Amino acid sequence: MKKIFLTLVAAAMTALTVSAQDIAQATENYNNGAMELQMGNKDAALNYFQTALTMAEALGDEGVDIVTNCKNTIPALLASIGKDLVKAENFDAAIEQLKKTIEVAENYGNVEVVEEAKTLIPQVLMSKAGDLLNAKNFAGAAEVYKQVVDADPANGMAALRLGMALGSLGKVEDAEAAYLQAAANGQEANANKQLSNLFVKQAAALLKAKNYQGAMDAAVKGNGYLENPTAMKVAGTAASQLKKNAEAIAFLEKYLELSPNAKDAAKMKYTIAATAQLMGDNAKAKEFYQMITSDPQFGATAQEMLKAL
Repeated sequence: MKKIFLTLVAAAMTALTVSAQDIAQATENYNNGAMELQMGNKDAALNYFQTALTMAEALGDEGVDIVTNCKNTIPALLASIGKDLVKAENFDAAIEQLKKTIEVAENYGNVEVVEEAKTLIPQVLMSKAGDLLNAKNFAGAAEVYKQVVDADPANGMAALRLGMALGSLGKVEDAEAAYLQAAANGQEANANKQLSNLFVKQAAALLKAKNYQGAMDAAVKGNGYLENPTAMKVAGTAASQLKKNAEAIAFLEKYLELSPNAKDAAKMKYTIAATAQLMGDNAKAKEFYQMITSDPQFGATAQEMLKAL
């Protein structure tokens, strides 16, 4: 019986020794991690903390303190590595790192780190998309901005930038939808400006292609978002080609109202006067011929027309 008792005591002593050694090793790994972190070696620190965590979890109650410390430290460290990748503009790697951070932090119950990482991801995507947009990779930029908008439809800036990318791709309807979403989410002034430019650009292209009705419609639509002298000039030119003289005069008068010092102001005044004369509106014809009597290019003709009228 005595022999059996001594054997049990020896086994217990061995178990205690092994347990003490395991705790010591787990503690050493944790301390090494803390030292590497202090030196700025985050990857090495992470490896030590993860090793310490695995060892401490195997110790049960004896490793609880080390487990708790590791679970508090690892998520924050993962987030810090992600931030470093952002600073290095390695956006794809940063996003993957932040996703990993969220997964680990949720598993460890670290709500603060989860929320921080979730906030950072759209910011990183915006930075990535901005670089693509500046590099004129419009398709790539649109794809990334759409990810942000899909995840957060209230992100007006992302919707605005999405519209810019889509507009540069010639996707007018999709760009308009994005701009309207931006306008509904705090970017109304910027969105209306971009919408005006979008349709003026389309109108100019249609005018060049001699699609006069399409050009006029697009110009009027663009001007509806934000008054634009170029839109009125295009609309007036298109209306004139369509023999819609009254509309042509109205558009060109609006053009002069918006841009009274335009280089081609005299030409537009002459066009209004000549169109009005053709329509039999002599009063308006005289009014606009009178404005350009001293113009080097149109003055002599204007004076002759006034005498005839």
